[in-house]
Amino acid sequence: MFKYIMKRILIAIPVLLGITIIDFLIMNLAGSPLEMLQGARVSEAALEVKKIALGLDEPIYIQYSIWLKQLLSGNLGYSIKNYQSVSQMIGTYIGPTLLLMTTSLIVSMFIAIPAGIYSAVKQYTPGDYSIVTLSFLGSSVPGFFLALILIYIFTIKLGWLPSSGMSTLGMEKNVWDVIKHMIMPVIVLATSMAGTNIRYIRSAMLEILQKDYLRTAKAKGIGKFLVINKHALRNALIPVITVFGMHIPVLFGGAIIIEQVFSWPGLGLMTMSAIINRDYPVIMGVCLMSAIVVLVANLLTDILYALVDPTIKY
Repeated sequence: MFKYIMKRILIAIPVLLGITIIDFLIMNLAGSPLEMLQGARVSEAALEVKKIALGLDEPIYIQYSIWLKQLLSGNLGYSIKNYQSVSQMIGTYIGPTLLLMTTSLIVSMFIAIPAGIYSAVKQYTPGDYSIVTLSFLGSSVPGFFLALILIYIFTIKLGWLPSSGMSTLGMEKNVWDVIKHMIMPVIVLATSMAGTNIRYIRSAMLEILQKDYLRTAKAKGIGKFLVINKHALRNALIPVITVFGMHIPVLFGGAIIIEQVFSWPGLGLMTMSAIINRDYPVIMGVCLMSAIVVLVANLLTDILYALVDPTIKY
């Protein structure tokens, strides 16, 4: 296992390098941040000075090499807009995003696993049809649309939940206040994931329930609960782990949109602001972190394979 993990980490290095090169090229094709400064009050001479100061007068490969040297020295650069350290900005905003992502992932698992098992065990019953229909609905409804519906119902009509921010302005931050602000964003993110995962879990369980060793376990009289939740579920989790591992980077991207809708003070707001202002250092920092999240998620998925199924060889 240790050799496998080290091998994956070494392979991840050139992959990360390739991702940063592609991101840098695409970002430069989108235009220069100096275009955001152009106006009647800004002279061409001032723009040229700013261009030299930011190193934008150099060829693109020189710009990338400068950024890469800074990265290897532990420096992600400084924001063009507010001159803050990119690493400090990410450190400030990543906490709320991780809180939202982790909570949504856990909630989706608590919904999807029992619902998927029940749907498989009660195949072709009204309960099965209801769960499958709801899962299709959950995975089909766009997140921003569901978010607007929830805001309309629970904020505008009922006035039960706040629609923006992480805490109420003018009040001391407390756990219950943060939970109230999290409820709607978590529902939106968890609904989409749970809808997809229910179908995967149902399909995996249906396949496992037909195996001979489960018939043998039933014949031994160990009880239906243990047969399903111990013998069947553990083997059905192998394809499900893949799906959950794939959801982590998808969740990271989806959180950016949902954070924008609910004004959640995470990486989403920071990323959208950086994109609008063409803040190169911040965009590159977020892209690098996103790539690391994807690679780490894939590595953790493979490690979980071994924990669920010890027969898997590396």
